Amino acid sequence: MIKNLLQRGLPALALAALPLLTTAPAAQATGTQAAVPAVFGIAGAPRVRAPLPLFEAIDRIPLADEQREGYKRDLYKHWNRGLNATDGCDTRREVILAEAVEAPVVAAGCKMSGGSWLSPYDDVVVTDAAGLDVDHFVPLAEVHDSGGYAWDAARREAYANDQASPLTLIAVTAKSNRSKADKDPAQWLPPAGGYHCEYAAQWTATKLRWNLSADDAERQALLGVAEDCPNTTVVYEQAP
Repeated sequence: MIKNLLQRGLPALALAALPLLTTAPAAQATGTQAAVPAVFGIAGAPRVRAPLPLFEAIDRIPLADEQREGYKRDLYKHWNRGLNATDGCDTRREVILAEAVEAPVVAAGCKMSGGSWLSPYDDVVVTDAAGLDVDHFVPLAEVHDSGGYAWDAARREAYANDQASPLTLIAVTAKSNRSKADKDPAQWLPPAGGYHCEYAAQWTATKLRWNLSADDAERQALLGVAEDCPNTTVVYEQAP
């Protein structure tokens, strides 16, 4: 997993504190000064937020009603040519390659054979890349509802192809992704119950990364999950 995160471009400082690693430092658990959010500068890299307890991170998401008016999926251009414009793989395929548990063989045109993946939504092992969808962790329609309606085309494309954070895009089974569709946590949680804490943390981190809001039902659902996740922390980088 750490290897995959490095491939996806998250600065090394954040690796020890991603929502994927859900044990908060002891100082945070006791409410000492170390739990106060801080910003650490990395030369030449975006600033990385120090670990926040999940409850506190959820409270930082602005509260606002959703605005679906004007939404069209094609406003959020995807998939673009990815991080490496010469590898023949678009963003979707680059994410699939980065998240492989066992790397596939890659032929011309980024055609994959073999390999294996673990879909965290439903805890299913996939052995054929054709069985995977790459999900926008916060769905495009939800992004639009939550502030994306005010973005320009460049920012919409940046979100839709965001590989600078390993949290925005995720390879999962097509079945689980289509079950989720454009639902927020008030309407859908992964069938793998053991993934709920991580799911809430990553959803929260993505909303904070992109300065997106939440409506009251979504916020209450996240807080409800957080009640069962006392040691879960959230780390995010502010999107450029």
